[in-house]
Amino acid sequence: MELRQLEYFVAVAEERNFTRAAERVHISQSGVSAQIRQLERELGAELFDRSARVVTLTVAGKAALEHARQALAAARAVGQAVGEVTDLVRGSLCLGMVAGCTLTPLFDGLAAFHRAHPGVELALLEGDSEHLTEAVRSGALDLALIGRPAPAPDGLDAHVVVSEPLVAAVPPGHPLLDGHGDGDGPTLAELLAHPLVCMPRGTGLRAVLDRDCAARGLTPRIALEAGAATAIADLAVRGLGVAVLSRSMAAAFPALVPVPVRGLTTPALLALVNRPSPPPALRALLSALRRAFHLPA
Repeated sequence: MELRQLEYFVAVAEERNFTRAAERVHISQSGVSAQIRQLERELGAELFDRSARVVTLTVAGKAALEHARQALAAARAVGQAVGEVTDLVRGSLCLGMVAGCTLTPLFDGLAAFHRAHPGVELALLEGDSEHLTEAVRSGALDLALIGRPAPAPDGLDAHVVVSEPLVAAVPPGHPLLDGHGDGDGPTLAELLAHPLVCMPRGTGLRAVLDRDCAARGLTPRIALEAGAATAIADLAVRGLGVAVLSRSMAAAFPALVPVPVRGLTTPALLALVNRPSPPPALRALLSALRRAFHLPA
């Protein structure tokens, strides 16, 4: 008994016609008939009643049909299991991350995956969030860490790893600090009275800032743009504008004072994004990254 014979048997049983079954399995009708006859000889019973125009199962055929389907399903499961293991033994994944990323859990997760699956090659590149998102959507990237004001781009799965507000960051003595003690920060309109130093368009932080300004009918005055938080902080320290950063970014620069701003209400998110139904290697990488970021499984 061979798997192909069971496949032909199931095809004839479901199509109730030898010609249609032959078209379905892509061999000649005589080939299907010959294999079914051989299967019947091995089983010692006829599986089909061929006396009418429509082929019907005999009692023996009905008894055999479900077992034949289960055997074929088991064979497919074997192939799938071997394929998944093979994907984790060899292969490649191409990843993207926002420029200037310094998230230690990201690198810890990549290292853990590499130790567990050394045969899978990893490639990593930087870019702005908009381009990274489109690269994931097109299949050029398997996974990307992006910044954005909403958790999930259309058509992609997203796993939020950071969610925090934007703040202004200024040197001590800056006018923006006047009259705002005990955590009572300036309004968004008061912030926009000053020139800003911020991320360029296409980044998640800039999208958050632009969204909150547009919601209040305000237009920010962007003095300088930089793609790295260190550059934004250095420019702000030198008095060239008020830095707009996420809260954790601003806290990393002791020469600046983080200032909460009333009106910057949309959280800045960092999220891992990928296309739905990821292949086995990517599922394993996502599991390693979720553990590194202490996300629920």
